Amino acid sequence: MDCQRRWYDNDPTLSEAMELLSLSPDDSKDMAADFILKLQDIIASDIIEKVYQTVKKYEGKGSRWYDSDPVMIKAIELLRVAPLHIQKAAAKKLLKALSSKELDELQKEFDIIDEKNAEPDAN
Repeated sequence: MDCQRRWYDNDPTLSEAMELLSLSPDDSKDMAADFILKLQDIIASDIIEKVYQTVKKYEGKGSRWYDSDPVMIKAIELLRVAPLHIQKAAAKKLLKALSSKELDELQKEFDIIDEKNAEPDAN
């Protein structure tokens, strides 16, 4: 086993999603980053602070394909620190959206969820 594996190589779905994302056009990457950043609502605030520290550390300095884009660094780092079941669910949605150019539909799905969460209880 290669000791230099990337964090997402441990799961074939995540690995495939990350590979497809790295090969996607910039507008698709932007929409994917927006999708992934929705994970902030699920992840604890202390972990979010570590994400911001990572962004500062690598922004424009790292050698990974996403290190030149601070939004993408933040999105990928959020995905990295998310629980495995969330990583897998996000990866599956990304694969479907990226492979079939359905990122707009994925964003609409999240907008609906955001609207439902913002509605006051009708009780």
